Amino acid sequence: MPSIPTKALTFEDFVAQYRNDFRYELADGELIDTEPTGPHEMVSGQLAGYVGIAINNAQRRWFIPRSCLLKPFAGIATARRPDVIVLDETMLANEPLWDQEAVIIRAKSIKLVVEVVGNGWENDYTRKAEEYALLGIPEYWSVDFRGRGGMDFIGKPKQPTFTVCQLSGDEYRQQQYRLGDVVSSPLLPNLQLRLDDVLPQ
Repeated sequence: MPSIPTKALTFEDFVAQYRNDFRYELADGELIDTEPTGPHEMVSGQLAGYVGIAINNAQRRWFIPRSCLLKPFAGIATARRPDVIVLDETMLANEPLWDQEAVIIRAKSIKLVVEVVGNGWENDYTRKAEEYALLGIPEYWSVDFRGRGGMDFIGKPKQPTFTVCQLSGDEYRQQQYRLGDVVSSPLLPNLQLRLDDVLPQ
């Protein structure tokens, strides 16, 4: 495992050193260990499957890349690696980095980002939600399958929570779903999904 550097990294440094190490993200030049676990990866994979089916049924020219980096802002050393990202194939000609590496910098290329909440839940509910909204991504899901988020975010008592965030202006409007609820996505109205469907057994 690479050692975490003590000096700040540029975006270019991060891509050169950690592009293929899916464990790490970059936030303001700081290397972040996302600590993915087996259950986390299982939930991510299940979600990608349900989203992929909904995309195919809607006959959209959208796809889910196997791996992709998202650079939210020019001039800021930040690189995100959403657990699931849906890209619009028709917009990729406008992505200046795409032909050389799987890096997205324009919001118009992105239809949806999904973060499966883990130990670093604060970032998923605050920092990433703010970045994705300011970037203009139309829909963001945070899937807190263990109910780890703070009570300000998922209520009391804490419980597994699926939050669909829909962009309104430069902020997200949120709708939360609990176990047993059918998730509604404005982006994918034909989605057939409950939080229960993606929980690890």
